[in-house]
Amino acid sequence: MAPKVREGDAVVALSGKWISWAHTAFAYSAFIGALVTGLFLHYHKIVENEYYGYPQEWFPSVSATIGDRYPERAVFQFFIAMTSGPRLLLVFLWYILTARPNTSLPKIVAGVGVFRTLSCGGWTYVTSTDDHGWHDIFMISYLVATLPWTLGCLALSPNNPKAVKYRKILAGSFFGTLVPLIYYFIQHKVHKVPGAYTIYAFYEWALILFDVGFDAVTALDFDGFELIVRDVKGSSRGKTRQVADAVLEKQKDKPFGNIFGAQFLWADALDAAADVYNGFVFWSMLTSLGLTVWYFPLWHMGISGYEVMVMCTVSPFLLVNASLRSLVIQNVRLVHLLSLSGLLAYLARTPEYRLFSVAFGVSMSCLAWTATWYAERSQPSRLESRILAWSIGLVTSSVAKFAFQTNNPIWPIMHAQNGGWNKLGLLLAAVAILRSTRTITDNRGGVDLADRPKTSPFLASLGLAGLLFGLHSLLSDSSTMILWVWEGFPVRGPIAANGVLTIAAMAVGILSGILFKGAFLSWTNLLLAGLGAFILTSYQNWFGYMGALLLATTLMASATPLITSAVRHGPVSFGLGFLIYNVLVLAHVWVVAYAFVPGGPLMREHTNWVMTATILFLGAGVYASPRSESINTKRTRSGTTPRSRHASYYTYVLLVIQLIALATSYLRFPTNDYVPYHKEDKVITAGIWTIHFSLDNDMWSSERRMRDLIKELEIDVIGLLESDLQRIIMGNRDTTQYLAEDLGMYVDYGPGPDKHTWGSALLSKFPIMNSTHHLLPSPVGELAPAIHATLDAYGELVDVVVFHSGQEEDAEDRRLQSEYLARLMKESPRPLILLSYLVMKPNEGNYHTYVGEKSGMKDIDPSDWDRWCEYILYRGIRRSGYARVSRSTITDTELQVGKFIVGQPESSNERINEAQVPDGLRFPSLFRGQGVRDHRYHVFDEPRYFV
Repeated sequence: MAPKVREGDAVVALSGKWISWAHTAFAYSAFIGALVTGLFLHYHKIVENEYYGYPQEWFPSVSATIGDRYPERAVFQFFIAMTSGPRLLLVFLWYILTARPNTSLPKIVAGVGVFRTLSCGGWTYVTSTDDHGWHDIFMISYLVATLPWTLGCLALSPNNPKAVKYRKILAGSFFGTLVPLIYYFIQHKVHKVPGAYTIYAFYEWALILFDVGFDAVTALDFDGFELIVRDVKGSSRGKTRQVADAVLEKQKDKPFGNIFGAQFLWADALDAAADVYNGFVFWSMLTSLGLTVWYFPLWHMGISGYEVMVMCTVSPFLLVNASLRSLVIQNVRLVHLLSLSGLLAYLARTPEYRLFSVAFGVSMSCLAWTATWYAERSQPSRLESRILAWSIGLVTSSVAKFAFQTNNPIWPIMHAQNGGWNKLGLLLAAVAILRSTRTITDNRGGVDLADRPKTSPFLASLGLAGLLFGLHSLLSDSSTMILWVWEGFPVRGPIAANGVLTIAAMAVGILSGILFKGAFLSWTNLLLAGLGAFILTSYQNWFGYMGALLLATTLMASATPLITSAVRHGPVSFGLGFLIYNVLVLAHVWVVAYAFVPGGPLMREHTNWVMTATILFLGAGVYASPRSESINTKRTRSGTTPRSRHASYYTYVLLVIQLIALATSYLRFPTNDYVPYHKEDKVITAGIWTIHFSLDNDMWSSERRMRDLIKELEIDVIGLLESDLQRIIMGNRDTTQYLAEDLGMYVDYGPGPDKHTWGSALLSKFPIMNSTHHLLPSPVGELAPAIHATLDAYGELVDVVVFHSGQEEDAEDRRLQSEYLARLMKESPRPLILLSYLVMKPNEGNYHTYVGEKSGMKDIDPSDWDRWCEYILYRGIRRSGYARVSRSTITDTELQVGKFIVGQPESSNERINEAQVPDGLRFPSLFRGQGVRDHRYHVFDEPRYFV
């Protein structure tokens, strides 16, 4: 038995502050020691990056300093090992200092501290050379854990003014440094500005100083500790007031204090997570409905009849009947479980059956959610919780699509082979439903007479319709509004990886609705939404995106009051709301599909009309909403309302989702270090492919199959047509994001969804120096998009044009387009390659405008008479090969590929055998004969090569 130590005795007495100082000394020694060693031994090597070296870059980044070179790496790892002991003791002492009864926050912060310590060891001892994937995982985990660690320490700080002051300064400096850090990283990585990486390096080193300095402040708090542990000031007995106590005391009558002052219970947290996942499933099914409907008019090239399935959302009309309403509310768990047919739909191999299964699932889900909200109408806190879950479910869906490059992994167009997580998603959905439907209020009475709305349910339904459509069309994918404001290269606005900002704006909107309930029923909020919509539709690049963020915030903040208003007006408002929402969805399609639908010319290119209607409908909802808060918020003995207690858990879930989005953004940021397949031969392998909106013949998402074919054909530059998927009926997707990131290519997404085209996109292994988007003359038919880009190919500028002409029926459109494009190509002073969809026979009609004197262009193979849609033309560059590859079941159009040699002049049309062609200029033999996966050289049965 250990000897008893009387009060005042100390076998070894060590002040706790020395733990902090030891941690600080070892940590700084690790970084500074590696820096000094590197500067003396390998200065020119560690300041060099992939673009520049000394003297443009003259100071090394942290990663270059502590990387793989000896002895810098050894110095860094030695001192980091020495840091680990004091680090774990620091976390332990902080827990002892801040632990108190009836709160779990100190345990959570301590857990984060231990996790952060372990992840630091991970990226220190597993370098990017050892295993790049795990190195990044450890690094991202460390960075993500820094946020809750910092905020948790600030919240739990003892009431020590000096320590609190330094923590605030260092934390503010740390997070403030992230802004210029990211800016200069983009300047280096995207714009390749000389010297930008050196400035970035200084900010990166500043982060290290602030990060370690923040933990060094604990020395001021640990001064009251002695080890072997004797607490001479009683700091660890929960008697001292913390900063969080003071803040919550001041805020106890305000929303912030109500929400974050509640006791944390894991059971309630799991309930909130289950509710949110249930909301995620709703949005996953709703966003898949239009996608599965779209398959049929896509293949019918017009109205197919299956479009009527979009009306499955009006199922809430059934609740108007009192008997049916009572039946559904009493069996809402069963209705939710029936809705899972929308997730089971992926098991149906026949497209029609898959659509029917999705439509039934969406119908049941709309019915179940409406019944749940209506049943909770007499319990304001529970009603708000259900609406929050539904709203955060949309954020979760958007984050899932962000992580999976705009595909939702539980959609019915996904399966295991193309990246789907259907089985796991279904299992979690069943568990979430069973937990979240344990308690549903069965309120068959009504609201009090004094609380009955005085306006028509129709106005409330307009507000609900505007809300649903705005959320679905603009916020169901984080990159939708980014593509609205995209203008090409050089990059002057947000890129897909910046979708985390859209997600953050959505979260800010939800939190604003929680903290400032009632403020978002005002006309001011509507004016802000209108302002955001105006900026988004009128401007491009970053300024246009600012409007998008404003619109995202106001839309999400409006969800709770508008849905609450609809509940007060009864189930009929939901039936009408979904019906009007469907009308908006169709109008949203009509603006681009006007050439194929009845009454289409009336809506042609009028996205502004649809946006205006959305804002006006939101205004009707504001008018129909109560002018004052009618919710009873009597306090419980603990000083918090039920509403606040429940809202806190949804806030925690939302913060976790934001951290996931932040980590995803880091992983998805482009590296811009792409290399062509045969750089030693200075060859450009260029292709053109009409991808049929990335739905294959059997209604499966086709990105991965496309990826495989493009990679195996070793294509350096490819034009993709029918690539604009950023509409409700196409799932608000973007195939180019997955292809560009997986294949390692720069990408120009082409004219955005607000330009009313079917899309054209360019992917390139070569840097895109400049690109311009064109909408060619189309007085009658569909708009014809084009991208005119200039590439840096092996140090020489080469132009590439990607173009989709109008339909066969619109002869005058196609004639005007041929003249416009011929003039554009003629005016280019550089070698040029046209990757196009022209709708003509060789040597007839507009062919002589595209090929010949007017354009200066040549046909890649004038002897190929069996063409109609896709053509490759060139000028001022040597063409060496041409191939046509069958499509399999990916799309309805083949893939055409040409090989060009940079720096060599045009040659004759004389063909040669493959044996005379150098290996680096040959097409892969993989596709000869029967080929692979039903892809093979067809028409000629082999590639053609030219002198």
